[in-house]
Amino acid sequence: MVVNFLNERNHGDQRVYELLNQKFNLFSGVFGASDDVLGSLESGVDFEKRILAIYEQCSSTEEIDSAFKELQDELDEQIRTRMDQTRETLLQHFDEDVHARLKWQLESSKQSLDRFTRMFWDLTRYILNDCAVFDDEQLAFELRATPLATVHPGRYQLISKVKSNIPGEFLYRLSHPLGEFSIETGKQQPTPVAEVCFDISNHPARISLVEQLRGQSGWLHLQRLVVESFYREEYLLFSGMADDGTTLDQETCAKLFHCHGTVTGAPGIHATLKTKLEADSLRHADATISQSLEANSRFFNEERDRLEKWAEDMVLAAEKDLKDTKALIKALNRQARQSTTVEEQRQLQGKIRDAEKKQRRLRQQVFDIEDEILNKRDLLIDKLEKQMSQKTGKEGLFTIRWRVS
Repeated sequence: MVVNFLNERNHGDQRVYELLNQKFNLFSGVFGASDDVLGSLESGVDFEKRILAIYEQCSSTEEIDSAFKELQDELDEQIRTRMDQTRETLLQHFDEDVHARLKWQLESSKQSLDRFTRMFWDLTRYILNDCAVFDDEQLAFELRATPLATVHPGRYQLISKVKSNIPGEFLYRLSHPLGEFSIETGKQQPTPVAEVCFDISNHPARISLVEQLRGQSGWLHLQRLVVESFYREEYLLFSGMADDGTTLDQETCAKLFHCHGTVTGAPGIHATLKTKLEADSLRHADATISQSLEANSRFFNEERDRLEKWAEDMVLAAEKDLKDTKALIKALNRQARQSTTVEEQRQLQGKIRDAEKKQRRLRQQVFDIEDEILNKRDLLIDKLEKQMSQKTGKEGLFTIRWRVS
C-alpha cells in the first residue's frame, strides 16, 4: 500500500501530483509507468532537481503553471517513447498469461476477450456456422436460419463487460437459448481419434510451455471426472506424452488448445500406448479424488470449528443473561426487605415478578440453544457421512495424436 500525502493548499504540490498521477500514471498505471520516470532520469533529466528548482524559483501561480508545462512538454515525448519500448518488450518476451493479467491488448486483436468468453465465441462459430454469418470485429452474428423454434432470426451481439449491451433477446450470452444450444450440441459432437497439428509459430503471443514442444509429437487423452460429496465437482483432466516418452503435465496439455489447430489425419493408436494413457488417466483421476477428499476434510474441520465457536458464544451469552437476571432478583429481594412503605413494596414485588419470568425464559432459552447446537451437530455429521460415501464418475472425451509446428 502506498500513501501519497498532498497539500491541497500548495499549488506546486498540486501540479507535482497532477504531473505524476494524471500525465505519467505514476500511481495508477500498469507497472511500467514509474519505471518510465526513472528511465527519464537515466537519460539525463534529473526530475527531482527540476521540481526543486520550480519550488525555489517560482513564487506565483502563473510562474508555477508555466514551469510545469515546460517540464511536462520536455518529458512527455521521453515518457511516451519509453512506454512504447516497454510494451514491445512485454509482447515479445513475456508469456500470454502475463498479457492477460495486465489486460494489455495484442496488436492483432480488435477486441480483448477473456479466455472463457473466447472459447464460447469460437464454439458458437463452429456450431452455428451453417446458419449464421459472423462479424468477429464487432463480436456479432446475423442468424439467417434458426435452429430453435423459440429463437428468431436477426443480428445477435455477444455480451460485454466493458461496454453497454443491447437489451432484449438479441443479447447473446451463455444463458441465452442459442448459447445453451451451442454448448449442448458441442458436448454431443463425435470425437474419434484424430491427429491435430497445433500452430505455435503464428500464435500472436508467446506460450513458453508449448514453444518447448515445437517440432515434437505425441499422444493426449482428455477425461471428465465428476465427484459427488458435499456438492458436485467436475474436472477436465489431461494425460499426455511425447514420442520420446516425456510426460506432459496438465497445464502444458491445456495450453496446446490455446493455439490454432488443424486436423491432419485419423491415426490408429497402438494397444501399448492406449494402455499407458489409460493408466495415466486413472492415476490423475485418483490424485484428483484424493485432493477433493482432503479439501472436503478441511471444509468439515472448518465447519466443526465454526460450530464449536458459535455454540460457545451462544451458551456464554445465554448464561450471562441468566446470571445477570439472578443477580437482579437477589438485589430486588434485598430492597424489598428494606422497604418501609406499601407502595414501594408493591413496585418492588412487581419488578421481582417480571425478573423471575425473564429468568424462566432464559433457562428455557439455554435448553433451546443446546437443542439447536445438537441439531446443527447432527447436520454436520450427515455431511461427514456424505463425504465418506463419495461417488465418482469418469468419462473419456477424446484422444488425439498431437504435433506442434
